[in-house]
Amino acid sequence: MGNRKVRWAKLGRQYYPNHLKFSLCCYPKLCFIVLPRRYQRIRQTLDRRQPDLTVITEDVHKPHNLSAIIRTCDAVGVAAVHAMNKVVDGEDLPTFTQVAQGSEKWVDLYRHDTVEGAIAQLQTQGFKVYAAHLSDRAVDYRAVDYTQPTAVLMGAERWGVGSETADLVDGHVIIPMLGMVQSLNVSVAAAVILFEAQRQRLQAGFYDQPRLDPDIYRQKVFEWGYPDLVEHYRDRQLPYPDLDDQGQIIK
Repeated sequence: MGNRKVRWAKLGRQYYPNHLKFSLCCYPKLCFIVLPRRYQRIRQTLDRRQPDLTVITEDVHKPHNLSAIIRTCDAVGVAAVHAMNKVVDGEDLPTFTQVAQGSEKWVDLYRHDTVEGAIAQLQTQGFKVYAAHLSDRAVDYRAVDYTQPTAVLMGAERWGVGSETADLVDGHVIIPMLGMVQSLNVSVAAAVILFEAQRQRLQAGFYDQPRLDPDIYRQKVFEWGYPDLVEHYRDRQLPYPDLDDQGQIIK
């Protein structure tokens, strides 16, 4: 089994290596388990999540680009992505698991009908929204203070951020280009900006202690540790059970 999360196994001790300790929640025919070291990995990841750093995408419709952005968000501790996509309106936003490498399970993806609505919502919550956009008022992406609540807006693959959208944000940033090509792929540009945000936040100690709301933290610990039980509790409108320091459900 290694250190991979095992979601369920048939009842019976013979299915479990005797030298491993599991956290068990038994049902009539299934036994839901999470390895203690998997539980600790979940806690360590949530300890570093940055609730006041996020990304907005405006019509980034290619699945491999959206997936790559989500993967970078997970890597730097971004908890959620806000997406507006006219191309697949009314459908689920597609992602490529082979590109995201499973990170779409750990980063919440919120769908917005309009990019204006996404920007307004985050600004109301105190976020500064910076668009990756070339303009007369654009500054070097490294000149922004990413230790403040920040949302990075990335535009469509071919056209970038729309001119009307650009007027709604708090600032514009650019990545200096010193070659013949004057732009980067949208997912690459997002990664460059987000890792600068990570650098600043590491330097400021933002990853040294948990920053998520305690209720959200507790919710995520259970949902990530016991994904197959989530529907059971939601359907019955039951609160998630408490877990002990090994990730075992406290009965």
